[in-house]
Amino acid sequence: MSTLSSDRPAEASGSFAIGGDLPVVRLGYGAMQLTGPGVWGDPKDPDEAVRVLRRAVELGVTFIDTADSYGPFVSEQLIRKALHPYRDDVVVATKAGLSRSGPGDWRPLGRPEYLRQQLELSLRHLGLERIDLYQLHRIDPKVPLAEQLGELVALQKEGKIRHIGLSEVTVDQLKEARGIADIVSVQNLYNLVNRKAEDVLDYAEAENIAFIPWFPIATGELARPGGPLDSAAREHGATASQLALAWLLRRSPVMLPIPGTSRVAHLEENVQAATVTLTDDQYEALTKAV
Repeated sequence: MSTLSSDRPAEASGSFAIGGDLPVVRLGYGAMQLTGPGVWGDPKDPDEAVRVLRRAVELGVTFIDTADSYGPFVSEQLIRKALHPYRDDVVVATKAGLSRSGPGDWRPLGRPEYLRQQLELSLRHLGLERIDLYQLHRIDPKVPLAEQLGELVALQKEGKIRHIGLSEVTVDQLKEARGIADIVSVQNLYNLVNRKAEDVLDYAEAENIAFIPWFPIATGELARPGGPLDSAAREHGATASQLALAWLLRRSPVMLPIPGTSRVAHLEENVQAATVTLTDDQYEALTKAV
C-alpha cells in the first residue's frame, strides 16, 4: 500500500457544499462503531475511540456523522469529548427518529415531541447550540410525514437546526418531503455490491442533494482471491476496501462516503482511499463486476 500522500489525505476526495453553503471534505467518518456490541453501551476502549476521532480530523476529515441512537448517545458524547471545542471546518451531523430498547433493537419513532426532545439532548451531548445537519433517521409510518418534518422545520426556524436531511427513503418519499422542508441530504444503504438505491442517488445528483451511503465498504465475493477487486487492488498497491471507497467517490460528485471504524489503523487505511484514482477501465470493470 502506498504511503499517505500528505498530512491530510482525506482532502484528496474533494469537497461538496451541503445545502449549497456547508462545505465538507467528501470522504467523511461514520461514528456508529464507537459503541459497544449491538451499537449499545460504551466501547471496550473509550480512549481508542477518542484517538480515532481526533486522528480523523488530523487526516483531513471534516464531516462526521452520528445519531442519538448510537449507544444511545454514547457516540455523541465521545465526539464531544474528543473534538470540543470544534474546529470551524468540522461539521457534525446527527439524527433522530429511531428508539432503542436494547442491543440491536431499532424502532421508528417520529412523534414531534420526541424529535424535539432528542434534538435538545443531542445539542447538550454534542456541546452545540445548533446542529448543522439534522437527519430524520427513519420515517415513522405511524406519524404523518408532515408532522415529523414540520417539527424539524420549526426547530430550524428557532435556529437549532441549520439543514435537514433524511435517511432510508425512496424517491417518492424524498419528493414528498421536499414539499414540506428543504431537504439537503439523503442517507441510504449503498455500496459497490448493493446498489438498490441507485434511483435515489440519481435523483439526488440531479437535484444537487448530498448522498451519504451508509455501510459504504461491502466487498464480499468481489474481494475473493483472483476476483475483480483483488486484482485491481494489487495493481494499485491498495486494499479492496480502499477501491470500494474510491469507486463510490468516482460514482457521483454528490457522494459523501462515511466509513466507520473503532481503530486508528483501520481509519488511516480507509482515509487513504481518497488518494486512489481509478482509470476509466478500472472503474467500468468494477461497476460491471456485480
